Amino acid sequence: MEISSFCRLRDLKQLGVAHMVYPGAVHSRFEHSLGVYWLAGAAINMIKNLQVGMTALLTIIILTLYPVGDNYLSINMLSLQGAELGIDHFDIQTVKLAGLLHDVGRGPFSHVFEHDFLPRVPNGGQWKESHLIVQCNVIDFQAHFGRKLIDGTFCWSHEEMSLKMIEHIVDVHSIDIESESLNKVKEMVVASNENAPSKSSKEKLFLYDIVANGRNGIDVDKFDYMVRDSRACRLGYEFQFPRLLENMRVMDDEICYRAKECLTVHKLFSTRADLHRTVYTHAKVKAIELMIVDALIKANDELQIASSIHDPSTYWKKSCGVKIKEEDIAVTNVKIDMTQGRNNPIDRVHFFKDYETDDKFTIEDESISHMLPSGHQDKIVRVYSKKPELCARYMKQFAAVCEAFENFQVKTYGKIIQVHAPPEKKKRQT
Repeated sequence: MEISSFCRLRDLKQLGVAHMVYPGAVHSRFEHSLGVYWLAGAAINMIKNLQVGMTALLTIIILTLYPVGDNYLSINMLSLQGAELGIDHFDIQTVKLAGLLHDVGRGPFSHVFEHDFLPRVPNGGQWKESHLIVQCNVIDFQAHFGRKLIDGTFCWSHEEMSLKMIEHIVDVHSIDIESESLNKVKEMVVASNENAPSKSSKEKLFLYDIVANGRNGIDVDKFDYMVRDSRACRLGYEFQFPRLLENMRVMDDEICYRAKECLTVHKLFSTRADLHRTVYTHAKVKAIELMIVDALIKANDELQIASSIHDPSTYWKKSCGVKIKEEDIAVTNVKIDMTQGRNNPIDRVHFFKDYETDDKFTIEDESISHMLPSGHQDKIVRVYSKKPELCARYMKQFAAVCEAFENFQVKTYGKIIQVHAPPEKKKRQT
C-alpha cells in the first residue's frame, strides 16, 4: 500500500466534485479500497466458517459424542471449516487482493474522467449516450436521445485499466505472486464487466461474486460505498449489509441469501438508486462536472491528459451536451436503475429457506409487499446553460430551447413530465 501508483488513490475523491454540494463527501478511493479489502475478507471467511456440509456436521457430532481429546477435536473442527466448498488460504488472499485493487485504474474526478471527458477527446474510447450534440436552431432531442456513437473499436474502462495497473505494479516492484493468483485477481476485478473475459477456472465460481458480482449485482464493493457515501453526505440511509453477510450460503456454486432477508436485498438496490438520484446525479453536481469536463478538454491539448490512458507507467502520474453558439448549452441524459436496467434485480437473486434444506428459489415482489415499485429505472434529461447571462441576453433562443425540450417530452411520453421549471420561468411566475 506504500507503492506510489496505489497511494495516488488518496488524492482521488470517491465522489468527485460532490463535496461542492455535500461538504462531508471528501473521502478518497484509497479509503474505499481498504474498506472493500476488509469486507471481501469478512465475506469469504464468513462463508468458510459457517458452511461445512452434512458430512462435516456428522463428523463434528461424532467427535462431540465420542471425544478423543480436546486438542484432537479442535484441530478436526478447524480443518472442517469450509470443507464443503474447498475454500483455502489461496482463495482468501486472492479475493482480498481483488477487493484492494479493484479501483486502482480509476482516473481523477471519479466517473467524470471515464464517462464524460474521455469520450470527447481523440482516442478517448467510446462516445457515451449521456452526451448529446444538437445544432443551434434545430434541436431534435428525440433524434439524439439514447444514441451511441463509436469512435473506432476501443472502449476504455477503469476496470480494464485496473488490470494494466495491477500488472504494472507487479512487474515494476517485482512482487512475488503466483501467476494463477494474479490471473484470478484480475478476473475478479472485471467480473461484473459485460466485456469480461471467460474465467480460467470453472470451479468455485461463487468467489467471483464477492467483489464485483456480475450475476446479480450484490457485492462488497456496493456494501462499502453505499454506507460510506451515505455517512459522508449525512443522508442517514439505513442499509444493514451485515445481515446479508450473516445469512448467505453457497448453493450450486452461487451465493444465495436466506429468504427472510429478501427486503434487505431490495433495500440494497433501492438505496443505491436513491444515492444516484440524490448525490451522484444531483443537478448542481452534474453542472459542476460539465465545467470540469470543459476545463479538462481545454487542458488536454497542452497537457495531453488522454494520451496516457493506454500506458499504466504514465497514466497513474497524470491522474495525481448540447451546444448552442459556442457551447453555451449542454444537455445530459441520466439513467438511474437498480443495477439491471429496466429489469428487477431481485429476479436474479436466489434465496433459501433455512440451513436444513438445499433448495434455492427466487421470490416475486408480490410475495414480499404490494408497495414495492413497479418500475426499476428512471431517466432524467437536464438542460444546462453554461453562461448565466444567456437567459437574459438571448431570451428568444432560451425560449426555443425550453419549447423544444417540452416538445420532446410530449413526443416521447405523451405529456410534459418536467418537474422543475427553468429559472427564468420561475422568475416570471413570481
